[in-house]
Amino acid sequence: MQATGLTTIPSYRTSLAQALVKAGRPTDGLAQLDEAERQIEATQERWVEADIPHAHVELLISLGDSVFAEQSPSEQLPWRAVRPQSYTRSGAATSLARLWRDQGKHAEARDLLAPIYHWFTEGFDTPVLREAKALLDELA
Repeated sequence: MQATGLTTIPSYRTSLAQALVKAGRPTDGLAQLDEAERQIEATQERWVEADIPHAHVELLISLGDSVFAEQSPSEQLPWRAVRPQSYTRSGAATSLARLWRDQGKHAEARDLLAPIYHWFTEGFDTPVLREAKALLDELA
């Protein structure tokens, strides 16, 4: 694909990263995300950037990265390319909140997820927001 000049390679790398984590190869998936980010910087192909944060969080969680789990949300999540309230950020925050719930950090999980969820005024029937709502209900 690169040899033909195709410019959607970061998008494919992000999808490949997600498939690799499901196949039990999160380290390889993380390498694909890192390469996707390098390609985005090189090509300025920013439209795909919004897919990376959720994939990144899922990969780090699957690796069991204890340093990642101990950092504050602003330090650990690759938010820079994502609007403050977006479905992508909601998905990433839900993943992290689920990890924190599992670690017994219920208040932190709720404090992370609630403001993002409550920002939305529509789209509550989307899978991302349904999952966030179910987790918030559980944490209440």
